Amino acid sequence: MQNGLWQAVLGEIELSVSRGNFITWFKNTTLLKQDDNALVVGVPNVFIKQQLERKYNQLICETLEKNGVKTPVVEYKIHALAGKQKPSNEEAQSLLKTQPIPTASNRPTDLKSATTSKLAHSYRQGLNERYTFENFIVGSGNELAHAACQAIAQNPGSRYNPLFLYGGVGIGKTHLIQAVGNTVLVQKPEARVVYVSTEQFVQEFVDALRFKKNTDFADYYRGADVLIVDDVQFLAGKEKIQEEFFHTFNALHQANKQIIISSDKPPKEIPTLEERLRSRFVWGMSIDMQNPDFETRCAIVQAKAHNHGVEIDHEVAEYLANNVQTNIRELEGALNQLLAFCEMRDLTPNLTTTMNILGVNASRPKHISAKQIIERTAKYFHIDMEDIMSPKRDKDIVVPRQVAMYILRSELHLSFPKIARELGRKDHTTAIHSVEKIEKGIREDDTLRSAVAEIKERLHA
Repeated sequence: MQNGLWQAVLGEIELSVSRGNFITWFKNTTLLKQDDNALVVGVPNVFIKQQLERKYNQLICETLEKNGVKTPVVEYKIHALAGKQKPSNEEAQSLLKTQPIPTASNRPTDLKSATTSKLAHSYRQGLNERYTFENFIVGSGNELAHAACQAIAQNPGSRYNPLFLYGGVGIGKTHLIQAVGNTVLVQKPEARVVYVSTEQFVQEFVDALRFKKNTDFADYYRGADVLIVDDVQFLAGKEKIQEEFFHTFNALHQANKQIIISSDKPPKEIPTLEERLRSRFVWGMSIDMQNPDFETRCAIVQAKAHNHGVEIDHEVAEYLANNVQTNIRELEGALNQLLAFCEMRDLTPNLTTTMNILGVNASRPKHISAKQIIERTAKYFHIDMEDIMSPKRDKDIVVPRQVAMYILRSELHLSFPKIARELGRKDHTTAIHSVEKIEKGIREDDTLRSAVAEIKERLHA
């Protein structure tokens, strides 16, 4: 009952505030407790708590009154699970009786698709309505990918099938591939568009094996008109799942159904990927999405700010674009922090405030240990930490070991003898050679440069 009341309140509030403000301040809240006319609302952090208390409390109380709560008193409490609640047992049973098909919005096709399979999962992600072509900023690094996706959305299954997009973290791959799905559903509401992360695909396959629902699993994915698979590099090393994906791919391609795949690296660079899958991934069109250039980053900052209902100066946009040069998510995060800071203090974002905020962030780096760097590097390359520390000279171990040495040097500024000891080596000349080799490699090899950047980003996440 509490959940239904709060969902009704959020639904009305969403219509009365901008989408940016709703997502930032309301989306991840939950109703924790209701006694008589007093309510306790859970929020993720102190910033949202302060904002709701100072700016939106009256709106929330008025909306609660409209929904039958007389003269409500609302308390806001920081709650770790706000926005991440699991469904109740009753809700979970209800979910298991239906098949949630990913759609861009609540369309009639949901009811038709709900019975297509008996294997349902409450954690299926679905498409995010915010990812559209209209709010995607096109620049020199992504214009080919953008054009290909638009062509596919107009006539899925007829051109560029499969489409394989690859590139570094946070450059817009997920936005583009989901924009295709959202556009298809607008034009053809009856279409079955299935968006899935590879991690989710793997988990569902494991569940299908466990509960002997292999047929339901196959029917669900092979019945799609458009299948969108995100982060396919995580298929590496999973032989049984690669086989299932291979058969799903063949069934859809033979039926002229559209397949769209994203990865952080090109097919030839995905380790332990079966050759038959590798060859199929390049059947249609493979596109390398590059990091956004300066002008594109400026445009992204201004567009994101506009979505929050704020217009920022060019010099602020340029400062942010200069300080965050590769990852759009990081760029958006810096902007969100600036806007939240200014909104709570009723300030207009300007260059001085922006410089002060980014300066504070730069002066308080996250503490990282040598062990964390080695562990994250081994995990990224899908090898055991014992191997990276061992005397083995296999190429798939030597390169990760060299990358770990380079990051130890660039992030922690360790001496070469210290680096050698951390990796179980006796001779520090090995560390010198490794660091020099990776330094040269990241200047010449886009894949290696992307790998090092992503490992560093995960360390600081």
